[in-house]
Amino acid sequence: MEEKTKKKIRLEDLPDLLTVKEVSELLRVSPLTIKRWGKRGKLPAIRINSRGDRRYKKEAVLWLLGMQSNQ
Repeated sequence: MEEKTKKKIRLEDLPDLLTVKEVSELLRVSPLTIKRWGKRGKLPAIRINSRGDRRYKKEAVLWLLGMQSNQ
């Protein structure tokens, strides 16, 4: 049986703006939950491009986790 190896996420390697998928994987919740949190103001989103894709500031995600950015 092949074992899945999950890549460790290093905070230093994360970009300043994260996608819905990246945030959902980091927080271990569904992408829909991330979008709902944005609508409720728990995790404010930045809208980019003409499609209105969501991006989230790394600092906001770390704050939600109770962590501080070391930058």
